[in-house]
Amino acid sequence: MNTTVSLLSKYNREVPRYTSYPTVPFWYDFADNQSYFHNFSERFSLYNKPEGISLYLHLPFCETLCTYCGCNKVITKNHSVEEEYLNAILDEWYQYGKLMGAAPVIRELHLGGGTPTFFSPENLRRLLNCLFDIADIHADREFSIEGHPNNTTKAHLELLYQFGFRRISFGVQDHDPEVQRIINRIQPYENVKRVTEWARQIGFTSVNYDLIYGLPHQTEKSITKTIIDTIALKPDRIAFYSYAHIPWKAKSQRLYDERDLPPAGQKLKFYTIARSLFLSSGYKDIGMDHFALPGDDLFVAYHTGNLHRNFMGYTTAKTHFLVGLGVSAISDTGTAYAQNNKELTNYYRRINASEIPVQRGYLLNETEAVFRNYILDIACKGETTFGSHHRDLLEEYVLPELKEMEDDGLLLLRKKQLTVTETGRMFLRNICHAFDLKDKLRDNQHDVPTFSKAI
Repeated sequence: MNTTVSLLSKYNREVPRYTSYPTVPFWYDFADNQSYFHNFSERFSLYNKPEGISLYLHLPFCETLCTYCGCNKVITKNHSVEEEYLNAILDEWYQYGKLMGAAPVIRELHLGGGTPTFFSPENLRRLLNCLFDIADIHADREFSIEGHPNNTTKAHLELLYQFGFRRISFGVQDHDPEVQRIINRIQPYENVKRVTEWARQIGFTSVNYDLIYGLPHQTEKSITKTIIDTIALKPDRIAFYSYAHIPWKAKSQRLYDERDLPPAGQKLKFYTIARSLFLSSGYKDIGMDHFALPGDDLFVAYHTGNLHRNFMGYTTAKTHFLVGLGVSAISDTGTAYAQNNKELTNYYRRINASEIPVQRGYLLNETEAVFRNYILDIACKGETTFGSHHRDLLEEYVLPELKEMEDDGLLLLRKKQLTVTETGRMFLRNICHAFDLKDKLRDNQHDVPTFSKAI
C-alpha cells in the first residue's frame, strides 16, 4: 500500500465538513423561539455594514426523489405550491427588513434547494424583484444558484443573468446510466452538456458540477469514465463529495443497502483516481472536496487569502452576517446560529403568525468563537496562528493530535504557526477536527449522531 493510500485509510474517520462550528448536531431546540431570536438578533448589531450581507434562500421542491439525498426537500409535481412558498419567503424577508431598519446591502445571494429551477422563470423574477425592492446591491456582488440539468431552461439562465447571477452549480453526481437508475437521478449527458453551453453563451463566468463518489453500483471503470466525461466539459469548479450513507436520517437511502455500495478500500481508490485526473487536467485542490481551474474566482480567492466558508460552502464573498430564508434555512452572525423550522407546515404557521420562524440554533461563547476561527483559517487558508488565549486547551486537546499529523506529513508546526502541506490538503476535515473541542469534550459519545467519513 503506497503512502497516500495508507494515510487515506488511517484518516478515513467520521468527521464533519465544518460549514459551522459547533456543528449542527450540537445545537439545541428553543423552548421560547422569540426569546432566543432576541438574543440572536443582538449579535448582528448594525446589520448593514459596508461589506454587505449574505443571503441564502432555501427552495425545497423537487419533482422526483433522488434516493441518495439527505437534504431537506419536498417532492411534488404540483407547481401551484410555488406562489405560497415564495410569498412566505418574502414575508420572512420583510420581517428581517424591519429589524434592520436601514436597507440591507446584499453582497452575496445564493438560491439553493431542493431544486431552485423547479420554480418558473416568472416566479423567480417576482421573487428577485421583491427581494431587491427593500435592499441595495453591493458593487462587488456574488450571486449564484443551484440547477438541475433536466429542468434548467435557457429562459431561467437569461433571467438570472439579468439579475446579476454569474455562477451556477449543477447537481450531476454521476454520468453512468446504471448508477443514475439506482439513485433515481436520470439525466442524459447531453442535457448536462447543453445547459453548460447555454450558461456560457449567456455570460455565466463560473459553472460548477457536484459529483459524488461511493454511490451504489459505482465501479472503478464507471467512476473513471464519469470523471473523464466531466473534464471534457471543463466546468470551472468541481465539488467531489464522498457519499454519506445515513439511512437512519435519509430514509430514501433504505431503497438500497450496504451490499450495493463499494467497500471502503474501493471507495478510497475512486477518490485517488479522480483526484489524479483532476490535477493532471489543470484543476487545483482548494480543499474540503473542491477543485477549481486557475482562472476561477474560487482559486484566486484561495491564493489571495480571501476564501471564506459558510453554509453555502466555499465562497469568495466574506461577510459577517448570513440571513437564511425559507424552511430549514440557517442564519449566522459569526458568533450565533439560528435555523428555521424544518417542516413546511410549521414554517408556514410561524410566518402566518408574523414570527421569525427560528426553531433551533447556538450561541457561541468566547472560547468557541476562538476555535471556530482556527477551523475557518485551516479550511480557507490552509494555515492558522495560535493566540495566547486558551493555551491550556491547545496543549491538552489539540497539539498532541497535530504533532501526530505533522509526523505523517500533513502539516508543519512552527512556534505559534500551523501550515497545511500539499499532502495535508486532502485531510483538511481531519485537521479541523483536531480543534473541535465540542466533539472531543462531550459527556456521552452516544448522544450525538455520527458524521460521514472523511473519504
